[in-house]
Amino acid sequence: MTDAELSRVERAVVNAFQGGFPVVERPFEPAAAALRERGVDVTADDLLGVVRDLDDRGVLSRFGALVDAEAIGGTATLVAMHAPPDRFDEVTEQVNAHREVAHNYEREHPHLNMWFVVSVAEADRVEAVLDEIEAETGQPTYNMPKRREFRVEAKFLLDGPIPDGDVDLSGLGPAVEPADRASLTPRERDLVVEIQGGLPVTATPYRDVADALGVDADWVVRTIKRFDLEGKVRRVGVVPNHYALGYTENGMTVWDVPDDLVDEVGPAVASMEFVTHCYRRPRHEGVWPYNFFAMTHGRSEAESEARIERVRETMAGYWDVGDDDWDTLFSTRILKKTGIRLDERASANTEAGSDEPADPEGTGANAGSRPGGAE
Repeated sequence: MTDAELSRVERAVVNAFQGGFPVVERPFEPAAAALRERGVDVTADDLLGVVRDLDDRGVLSRFGALVDAEAIGGTATLVAMHAPPDRFDEVTEQVNAHREVAHNYEREHPHLNMWFVVSVAEADRVEAVLDEIEAETGQPTYNMPKRREFRVEAKFLLDGPIPDGDVDLSGLGPAVEPADRASLTPRERDLVVEIQGGLPVTATPYRDVADALGVDADWVVRTIKRFDLEGKVRRVGVVPNHYALGYTENGMTVWDVPDDLVDEVGPAVASMEFVTHCYRRPRHEGVWPYNFFAMTHGRSEAESEARIERVRETMAGYWDVGDDDWDTLFSTRILKKTGIRLDERASANTEAGSDEPADPEGTGANAGSRPGGAE
């Protein structure tokens, strides 16, 4: 599929609602009104039908809240390794057999050709998983945990209405305040597990989540809004399948940035609209000289190359970038993509025996909710 196969209304929906979708009991009504204000004539029922159809066709990965796994609990790390070509499939099977491995990609590199993400509930479990993988495969692993995050905003915009993707209705609904705690209550854990794969594509998605959990709909609305405020939810909206939109060129650019310049370079690169992920990570002496990662996506090889060149030009404004100071690793094959399942990570960060105080804001938010309890 390419974006040429999407209608004007479909393009508008993809552009408008990759974030900032309203968190109110009937969200499609204000969302449709916002589109009409931008010249896209749709009703709430029309908009619901479009989102449902895009989801059914695989244009969307899901609709709902994009949960920040790190803020929920546990940790994740990026790992690289060499899989010998004559044993590549065998090594892939051994690595993917670990349930802690969430994503795994084959990437173009003369040595480090396998890149995967390890997600765990307890940070000290990372080393144990890597020790197991090394023992099974006979290959060393290179752990590259995030040292600083400059940007995580994987938005994929299309030609058509609302090209800047700047519709933000996240301010609608009840006012909430952040909670003064890092841990989750049992009921919050249940909510995270329920919504991690997306919201129901219905006229009342938050009420349907509440029904599934046996809690009050107002509590679900307030908690998701609070999670958004606290950073536990990065954004609420449609999550496109970027491959379905034609963004097939996935380039991981890596840079050997002078250490004293990383904090200046990072925000500059992160401000580029086509950079979806941007991090500082550790080098590995003698194997991996790069300490800065910037992920770009393009709809063609030429577009991807042009975007990478723009990153290089930005870098060159800070230091004299040589040919050996950077590289681009394109993904050639998805080896595993299960998503980071939050069940264990959320449970490990749940305070046993705790739960929200009864009706803390005088709204009836906890009426009818089931008692929480650590699993």
